Amino acid sequence: MEERKLGLWMCVALVVGNTIGSGIFLLPAALAPFGLNSLLAWLATSFGAVMLACVFSGLGNAFPDEEGSYGYVRQAFGDLAAFVVAWGYWIAIWVGNAAIATGSISYLANLVPALANPTAAALTTVAVVWLLTAVNLLGVRAAGGLQVVTTVLKLLPLLAIAGIGVALFFAGDPRLDLQAASAVPISASGVTAAAALTLWALLGFECASLAAARVRDPEVNVPRATLIGTGLTGLLYLLVCSAIAMLLPQAVASTSPAPFATFVERYWSAGPAALVAVFAIISCVGALNGWILIQGELMRSMAAKRMLPAWFGATDETGTPRRALLISAAVASVLALLNASRTLQGLFEFLLLLSTSATLWFYLACALSALRLDVARPAALLGAVYAVGTLWGAGIAASGLSLVLMVAGLPLYWWARRERAVKPDAERYSAG
Repeated sequence: MEERKLGLWMCVALVVGNTIGSGIFLLPAALAPFGLNSLLAWLATSFGAVMLACVFSGLGNAFPDEEGSYGYVRQAFGDLAAFVVAWGYWIAIWVGNAAIATGSISYLANLVPALANPTAAALTTVAVVWLLTAVNLLGVRAAGGLQVVTTVLKLLPLLAIAGIGVALFFAGDPRLDLQAASAVPISASGVTAAAALTLWALLGFECASLAAARVRDPEVNVPRATLIGTGLTGLLYLLVCSAIAMLLPQAVASTSPAPFATFVERYWSAGPAALVAVFAIISCVGALNGWILIQGELMRSMAAKRMLPAWFGATDETGTPRRALLISAAVASVLALLNASRTLQGLFEFLLLLSTSATLWFYLACALSALRLDVARPAALLGAVYAVGTLWGAGIAASGLSLVLMVAGLPLYWWARRERAVKPDAERYSAG
């Protein structure tokens, strides 16, 4: 059967859809204690993400035959370094998938209060992960089609929030309270700590390069999709979060399980607020769908490069990496169940910082690879500085744990090396 691939706009939808997920809809509660530090963090994060997007685009143009961003790390630092950062990125994805699913349940609990119970929330999270894994098992085109639809729908509540904020600002609405938002002193530590959270909402801008093998004309479409998707998302986030920071009291935002719905109910009415909750759930579902696609492709690609044992890269007749998808869904489910005792907000923030830290090691490695390979050097230098600063802001616990999990994958790397030594001329992976 002929393999069908993603075009430019499906690729842009993958970038925007994977980026706009649970983060933007739940982060106002986590960022409320930071005051205006959070707005500066959004600016820093958007700038850092654009710099890193330029790095990925430059590397993609310089090495169009590399499948997956970890291929650039392999070019610069060898197989071992490439495996460690790719394995860490895979960890970030399945941890992030558990966080995104948790985000969807948090908004669903706003409509179905029984789901606020931690056990019920964890079980529903697992159900959502497996439902979307089933969609991806149908093939990349089915997942890509769902991504376009959910990306269009998830933009609606963001545009509504931005529109309300802009209208109230220019109308000089008395509820606009910049003084309250600035009550928290601005500091370097406050900005870096908030930036570790805001980056979560922009993770995913690099996903087009990870699925390059499934993109039509990747040397053109991957860089374009990366820059278009990152720029549009960063601008929209800044407008939306500025509106919430200046119009929703800190005490209200920090305790709301569904800040966007709370905002709309406060400045519009309860009916549209419920609708916003529905769209937030759709947004989380769309992001989770895209990331499940990427996590399967990442394992398949690593096995194809013989950085993982061939068993992990087995595909069916349509090219769908079934084993990789099933393994990733299983570990995300286990993580959600092991943390079933946490509150929804507590579980979300724990998973958020762990996933962000693991991804930052990947970003740092790619930026350093670009410097070593003499590609997009100014952007790579700024991207590396941004990654180091944000790792520091995430804290030693999250950054350290993510590094330990990355190293824990080394036995699989040595298994793959032994497999290569025994069968050096074998096919990289087999259908099955």
